[in-house]
Amino acid sequence: MIAQLPVLETMSPQDFLEFRSHLAPASGFQSVQFRELEFISGLKDARYLERISSDPAERVRLERRLEEPTLWDGFCTMLEHRGLPMPPDDEEVRRASLLKMARDRESFTDEFFASEALLTHDELFAMWRYRHVLMVERQIGAKTGTGGSTGATYLRTTLDKRFYPELWDLRSYL
Repeated sequence: MIAQLPVLETMSPQDFLEFRSHLAPASGFQSVQFRELEFISGLKDARYLERISSDPAERVRLERRLEEPTLWDGFCTMLEHRGLPMPPDDEEVRRASLLKMARDRESFTDEFFASEALLTHDELFAMWRYRHVLMVERQIGAKTGTGGSTGATYLRTTLDKRFYPELWDLRSYL
């Protein structure tokens, strides 16, 4: 997703505004595919369903994604199968399991590299969010977003979102 932004940044604000008019009313704010990606990655918020088009099939698809396991759920299941408990209601036990995985990479090689891949996914998504905000500010300033959001003001509120906060937090305990 990051690779698309430099192309948009080559446009003048005037050219971008002409191009933007053809996007209406589509936006990431309303995109079922974008929300699916967030839900699968772990950012589940039922309020996002309110912003999706009135297409019943799209709503059903997104509701299904909201109920399905996330990548984090799959990762935790993998750790459980390797003897590293990941109970959903005990942060200390999960941290101990993650620390064991990180400190004993020879015994948990696949799990460790899976955790690093999850962090890379999270990091790249965070980089895209940041670059997207800058591109929006560069092209439309403080105008309303294509989907009716507050534009760059709203996008800035998304910059601290993380899909896998426990993996980020793990670094503080190594």
